[in-house]
Amino acid sequence: MTLTEPVIIGALSPSRAGDFMTCPLLYRFRVIDQLPEKPSPAAVRGTVVHAVLERLYDLPAPGRSVEAALELLEPQWRRLLDDDPQYAGMFADEAEQAEWLAQARAMLERYFTLEDPTRLEPAERELYVEAVLDSGLMLRGYVDRLDVAPTGDVRVVDYKTGSAPGPEFEAKALFQMKFYALVLWRLRGTVPRLLQLVYLGGGGEVLRYAPDEADLRATERKVTALWAAIERALESGEWRARRSRLCDWCDHQALCPEFGGTPPPVPDRQPGDTVRSNRRAATDEL
Repeated sequence: MTLTEPVIIGALSPSRAGDFMTCPLLYRFRVIDQLPEKPSPAAVRGTVVHAVLERLYDLPAPGRSVEAALELLEPQWRRLLDDDPQYAGMFADEAEQAEWLAQARAMLERYFTLEDPTRLEPAERELYVEAVLDSGLMLRGYVDRLDVAPTGDVRVVDYKTGSAPGPEFEAKALFQMKFYALVLWRLRGTVPRLLQLVYLGGGGEVLRYAPDEADLRATERKVTALWAAIERALESGEWRARRSRLCDWCDHQALCPEFGGTPPPVPDRQPGDTVRSNRRAATDEL
């Protein structure tokens, strides 16, 4: 018997699923139009802090100190600048950049009040995962950290450089983690024991959730319904703008009907096209 891979109808990551739930037009601008966006100081700071925490675990356990983490910060920032010098333009002057770095240092110091890295040995860091549902929809993304206990129990850990959400927004925050848990369940056949969000902003907080199969089946139904809604928008050409507080940070207000703008004609591009030719490519997160 010749095994054939399923036909991929499209691909979805937690970020792009979140975009569509927030505002279908934002999803269109990012995925279909692929419009450029200015780098966000907060997002770039998150990238740098994530890089430091990833590399912290390269050190022997006794060497994973606050001082060691802080020593990694400047080199990781310089590495990012070397890769993309445009990040230097985020700041009006050196004082503003210094304040930005000081905030990153505070987040790294706060991390050590929430976890003790000398007592952890992650099984995986920055792990790319993908799984294809029976429908042909590929789910994919990057998991910050996987911890595996001697019993085989798996903990999925994600670092957040913002503040912990209020109770009314916890479900939205946990959606990303349940998405990853669903992918891991489909890949490995076992439900992760614990989902853990480590918030490094504000006063610092750890949000934990123990999923079960019912949770993950519900998550699968949700992402399947999301993709069906995306396909309907593709067929109709209608990408509705949804106004919210997040509009204050959107780069595309000039093109948004909610702000008097007119979107450009929809290009002839389908989400998921890139994965049909190369399933393992993770460059364009759709």
